[in-house]
Amino acid sequence: MELEPWVWWTLLAAMMQAVRTAGQKQLTAAVTPLAATLVRYLFGLPFALLWLTYAGATLNFDFPDLNLTFLVSGLIAGILQIVATLLLVRLLTLRNFAVGTTFVKSEILLTAVIGYFFFTETVSALGWTAIIICVAGLFVISYSKTGRMASFWNQSAIYGLGAGLSFALTSLFLRQASLSLANDNAMLTAGMTLAYMVCLQTVITLFMVRTQQPGELTKVMVNWKPALFVGFTGVLGSIGWFTAMTLEIASYVKTLGQLEFVFTLALTVFYFKESPSRLELFGMILVVLGGIVLLLD
Repeated sequence: MELEPWVWWTLLAAMMQAVRTAGQKQLTAAVTPLAATLVRYLFGLPFALLWLTYAGATLNFDFPDLNLTFLVSGLIAGILQIVATLLLVRLLTLRNFAVGTTFVKSEILLTAVIGYFFFTETVSALGWTAIIICVAGLFVISYSKTGRMASFWNQSAIYGLGAGLSFALTSLFLRQASLSLANDNAMLTAGMTLAYMVCLQTVITLFMVRTQQPGELTKVMVNWKPALFVGFTGVLGSIGWFTAMTLEIASYVKTLGQLEFVFTLALTVFYFKESPSRLELFGMILVVLGGIVLLLD
């Protein structure tokens, strides 16, 4: 079976997001959650602009004209991603690495439901099956760590669900922005959307840190090496997500993207030295199974 291009872009995004989140988790030991959010955009901006320049020059396409839908949808997506990232970074300071990222995965189901009712995204029966299997796997993994269902409804759950909702809406609005450019080349339109959003996000988060936590700017610059790593891997992941979502509906991309948890679990075991339980491994198998079912659609 020959895999479609959006699948490869999604796998790139999933792997890079796991690596970037691990780097961002370490960075929170040195800077505040807000400053760690700034790092993702400030240090990622040069790479986003380089990618757009490369895409435009290599593909030899004229840049499409901007329109109101692109500008508004990109702005909304950019703000929502900032909110989601702040919640995610805050969440990772409350729970361990694997469980913290699990809560955020509510975005899979939220993306499918919101996309279906408000963004005219059609999901097939097999697609819904894959989504449900993935969500079930993620809850099994979370339950294996907490040991009780009641623990889902605590402060971490609120942060996680809030981040999941914000990420879901981000995906849908950025796809809307990219498609509004009405250009057949997904790499170019995704690159334009990414560069526009990261420019806005850099300005917004820089203003927030400068006015609310000015001392953090010095800490960010002192920790420029891990910050550069977060920025670079963050943009690589975003290139994958943006291009994949331009090629395929957001709910499918997000579902397959949950293979990120396989990479996350590998980091948890080999880098953060946490040992997975049998129940956790079973949940991971469900996540992989959901991805396989989706590819059969």
